[in-house]
Amino acid sequence: MSTAFVSWRERFERLRANKLFETAVIAIIVVSALLIGAKTYEETTRFQQWLLVMDVAVTVFFLVEILIRMAAEKRLRDFFRKGWNIFDFLIVTASLIPLDDSEMVLLARLLRIFRVLRLVSMIPELRMLMAALVKSIPRMGYVALLMFIIFYIYAALGSFLFAEVDDFLWGNISIAMLTLFRIATFEDWTDVMYATQEVYAWSWIYYLTFIFLTAFIFLNMMIGIVLDVMQKESVQMEIESGEGEAAELHGLRSDVRELRDQLSRMEALLERRS
Repeated sequence: MSTAFVSWRERFERLRANKLFETAVIAIIVVSALLIGAKTYEETTRFQQWLLVMDVAVTVFFLVEILIRMAAEKRLRDFFRKGWNIFDFLIVTASLIPLDDSEMVLLARLLRIFRVLRLVSMIPELRMLMAALVKSIPRMGYVALLMFIIFYIYAALGSFLFAEVDDFLWGNISIAMLTLFRIATFEDWTDVMYATQEVYAWSWIYYLTFIFLTAFIFLNMMIGIVLDVMQKESVQMEIESGEGEAAELHGLRSDVRELRDQLSRMEALLERRS
């Protein structure tokens, strides 16, 4: 590898790590989002040519930015080992579809909307939140399954008991589940309860127990799962960055392991000499 190539790679690496460069990229992503929003207003049709020029400029900037990040890697395949880099690469590549092609203009506009998601890959805190959300989905799936069982039981009871009161809301089990979803989101649920209370005065028990299970217990379980995963992701981010209490504790544990290994080797040497 030539010295000139290494020198350029180091320059690109310093540029990639530069905070001003990262801030500029974030600012351009925001500008890109504003351009997409501006195109939805009819008043901006007279500035269509300017908006097109700015869109091309933003696309070129993103292309140059992704090439700089790729050039800053020692090996090109190291760039594609990170999932967020692959995501950015796909978004930037998709943005190269021209807007002036009538057959591809809709696809090009849809793909440009996803450039806003690059904010997630650029801001570490957003990456942590996204990673926590993705990792918490499998655990939340079991809670969602339990919620579905509760919904199904209550929907069956509601369709048996209240179908004569309001066939539109309780006519069958699928409609009853939609009604229960409305109740769980507190969307005029008291109107539904008052209608059934006129026939069954005790029906308030049905609604309060359902709301207690779904809105209070299951919702808090979901929140607890997300918070637990977020805490673990925060600790992992501190360890990777080498900052914070988690990084210090991890460093202390590593030092203790090294001391333990050294003591073990010293004890082995003493046993051999004796």
